[in-house]
Amino acid sequence: MSLNRAQQRAVAHRDGPCMVLAGPGSGKTLTIAKRIEYLITQYKVRPEEILVITFTKYAAKEMKERFGKVMGKTGIPVTFGTFHGIYYGILKWAYGLNQANLLPDEEKDTLIRQEAEKLEWEELNQAEDEKEYLKELTAEIGNVKNNCYNIESYISTAYGEQRFRRLYHGYEREKKRLRKIDFEDMLVMCRDLFLKRPDILKKWQAKFRYILVDEFQDVNQAQYDVVRMLAAPENNLFVVGDDDQSVYGFRGAKPGIMIEFGRDYPDAERILLDVNYRSTAHIVNGALRVIAHNEERYDKKIRTDKGTGETIHVQEVKDPVEEGRYVLGRIREYQNAGIPYGEMAVLYRTAADARALSEVLAEHQVPFVMKEKIQSLYDHFIASDIMSYFRLAQGHGERKDFLRIVNRPKRYIGRDSMADEKVTYESLRKFYCDKGWMMDRIDQLEWDMKMLRDKTPYAAIQYIRKGIGYDGFLHEYADGRGIPKEGLFAILEEIQQNSGGYRTLEEWFAHVEHYREVLKRQKEKKSQVSADARGVALMTMHGAKGLEYELVFIIEANEGCTPYKKAKMQDALEEERRLFYVAMTRAKRKLIISYVKEKNGKDLSPSRFIDELLIC
Repeated sequence: MSLNRAQQRAVAHRDGPCMVLAGPGSGKTLTIAKRIEYLITQYKVRPEEILVITFTKYAAKEMKERFGKVMGKTGIPVTFGTFHGIYYGILKWAYGLNQANLLPDEEKDTLIRQEAEKLEWEELNQAEDEKEYLKELTAEIGNVKNNCYNIESYISTAYGEQRFRRLYHGYEREKKRLRKIDFEDMLVMCRDLFLKRPDILKKWQAKFRYILVDEFQDVNQAQYDVVRMLAAPENNLFVVGDDDQSVYGFRGAKPGIMIEFGRDYPDAERILLDVNYRSTAHIVNGALRVIAHNEERYDKKIRTDKGTGETIHVQEVKDPVEEGRYVLGRIREYQNAGIPYGEMAVLYRTAADARALSEVLAEHQVPFVMKEKIQSLYDHFIASDIMSYFRLAQGHGERKDFLRIVNRPKRYIGRDSMADEKVTYESLRKFYCDKGWMMDRIDQLEWDMKMLRDKTPYAAIQYIRKGIGYDGFLHEYADGRGIPKEGLFAILEEIQQNSGGYRTLEEWFAHVEHYREVLKRQKEKKSQVSADARGVALMTMHGAKGLEYELVFIIEANEGCTPYKKAKMQDALEEERRLFYVAMTRAKRKLIISYVKEKNGKDLSPSRFIDELLIC
C-alpha cells in the first residue's frame, strides 16, 4: 500500500517531538511501521535505540508483525511493549521484582473488599450488583494513582473524603505487608524511581533515543510523565492518537493530555492523517457531525476514498425484544446478500443491553461470539423464584422449590413442615391440621399453582406479581435491605417482557435451558473476536475499539443507555459522545442504529446523539 502525503510526512519526520492525529481507519499502524523502517534505513538509527509503546500485548504483537512485513525480515532488535510491560521491566532491573510480587486482580478485589468490611462499608453488601460496585471502587483507587493525585488532598465525591482515604491507606498497608504491587503501582513506582534517581533515568534515556507511542489519547498522567522523562533531553517523542477516541476515562485517560502535549512541546510538528480508508462518506460524515458537538477537541477534516455508500439507517422499535427480532431479520437479510456472520457486529453501551438480543439469536440458532461476558438474566434470584413457581405449577413438588417461594410473599409456612424431598399439599395440611388459618393459606397456595398451570409464561408471571403478591414481596425485600427497588423491578420486568413470545411453561423452560447452554459455550471461547470468527460479534462499545466490520448495529441508542445514565457532568458526556463516535466508525459499509420506545415498563427517549447525527 502506497502512503498518502500526510503519511509520508509523518514517516519522514526527523528529530524532535511530533504529534500525529490519526482518525479511525487512517492507516496509523502502517504509518508507525514505516516510520520505524525510515529511522533505521534512512536516518541510520540503531534498532536497539527505538522503543515502541502500545496499550495491549495484542497491539504490540500486531505492530511488531507489521514492522517485520515492512522490513521483509524479523528479528530486528526494536523494542515493542506495553506501558506496563516496559515500566515493569525497568522496575525488575532496579528492584529485582518477580512474578510473585505481582498482585492478581482476584486478590486485589479480595483485599479491597476486606478493607471495606473493616470500615463497615454497608453499601458494598447493599449494592444491586456487588461485583460492579467493587469494580467502580477499585477503579477510583486506580484513578488516584494513574493521575498522580495526593491521596491526602484527594476528595472522593462517590465514597466520601475521609472514608475513601482510610480504605486507600488500609489497602496500601496490606499490599506492602504482602510485598505485592498492583497494576497501577508499576507506573507510579517507575515515575518515582526516575524522579529520585536521575542516574538511573539517564541510563534508560541513553538506551531509548527514539520513542513512538501508539493510541496516545489513552495515556494517563503517570504514563505521560514517565514517557516524557524517558524522551528527554532529545525529545525524539513521536505520538500517534486521536483525541476523539479517548474513551478510557475510568482508567485515568484524558483527551486533554493531547492538548497538553501541544503546550509542553510548542515546537512539535503536528500532522493530521486525513484519509479514512475504512468507511464510506455517509458513515464518516455522520460520525463527524456527532463528535463536532464536543468542545475540547482538535478540529479535523476527514475524507474517505470509499465512495458515498449507503445512508446510516436509524430504526425505532417498541422494546428490546422487538429490537432483537429486528436485528435478527437484518442479519439474515445481509447474510443472504453475501455478508458473512464474521463481518457483522452488534455494539452496545453495557453488556446488560445485549441480553434480549442474545436470547433472540440463541433461540433462532444464529451463531454469535461475545467478547465480554453477559450475566444471564436467569441467574438472578428473581428468575429462580419464578422458575420455582412454574415447576410447582407443573406438579413437580420438589422441596427446594417449596422452600424457595413458600414465603415469597409471606405465608408463615415453616421449614419444619417440609421434611421430605417431595412435598404435597396434603402433607402440609396434615402438619397444620390444628390451625384453620394455615389451612386457608395452604388451600390458596394450591389454588394459585392450579391457576398458573395453563397460562402463558407472560400471563403466569403477571399472576405471580399481582394475583399472588410477588411485587409486594419485592418491595419488602428492598426496604429490609436498604437497596433500591428500581433495579429489582427492572429485572422482573425484563424477565416478563422476554417471556412474551412463548405459549407454554414448557416452551419457556426449554428456551431458558438452551440459552444457558449457549452462554456456557460462549464462556469457553476465546475473548478475542477475530475477523474470521464464525459468528456475529457481540460486544460493548469499549470492546469494539480497534476493530472493524462490514456491517455494524448499534442497539439501545437511548438516553440513559448512551450517554450512560451516570454521565451527568460535561466531561463525562463528552466521553460518552466519543464512545458513540468510536462505535459508529467501526462500520465499513453499513451502519444501522436502533433505539427502543420502552424498556422494563418505562418510556425511553432516543439518544441525543441520534439528533446530532440527523440534524445537519
